[in-house]
Amino acid sequence: MTSTDADAREELLRRGFALEYATLGWNVAGILVLAYAAASAGSVALAGFGLDSLIEIGASTVVIWELSVTGEDRRRRALRLIGVGFALLALYLLVQSTWVLATGFRPRHSALGIGWTAGTAVVMFALARGKARTGAALGNSVLTTEGRVTLIDGLLAAAVLLGLVLNTTAGWWWADPAAGYVLVHYAAREVREIFLGGAAVPRHEERPSSQ
Repeated sequence: MTSTDADAREELLRRGFALEYATLGWNVAGILVLAYAAASAGSVALAGFGLDSLIEIGASTVVIWELSVTGEDRRRRALRLIGVGFALLALYLLVQSTWVLATGFRPRHSALGIGWTAGTAVVMFALARGKARTGAALGNSVLTTEGRVTLIDGLLAAAVLLGLVLNTTAGWWWADPAAGYVLVHYAAREVREIFLGGAAVPRHEERPSSQ
């Protein structure tokens, strides 16, 4: 590999790190914002999306370890922990959403929740595109795969946003727990992929020496 190629790869790696740290920063802020919004509105969808943000922090951390060329065993353990997190998320949302529908609990309006989920959808779509392009240029399937997770995160934000807007504008209170079921489906799929789909993170090529 020439010096020019090595420099280009180093630049792509820096971009990959920057994208993951941006994802981490947004999701850390999201946990705080969503916890307050969910408690204020009594929204199961916002609470579930906040827990999803926590899990996304773990996913980004796994990719940062991968880009840093850490051990395979450590990555596998981290992925299993993420899988357990998704399983707990699915169980919580399934029980909570069913309880809300069964009791007819009406979540309150949440302007903060609407604003944050709208912003999250835009940011996650932009980050997902950047990860897809950077991962493809690096030939790094880990970054590319996590970029698809980020894309799904944006789609989930849009689903939660729709439920919040319908609750606010049309009084469709059931749209909030319905959005919770969307998150259940996504979380269950991630658990299946991690534990049954052979989703051990493939190892990318070792970082070349710049010498």
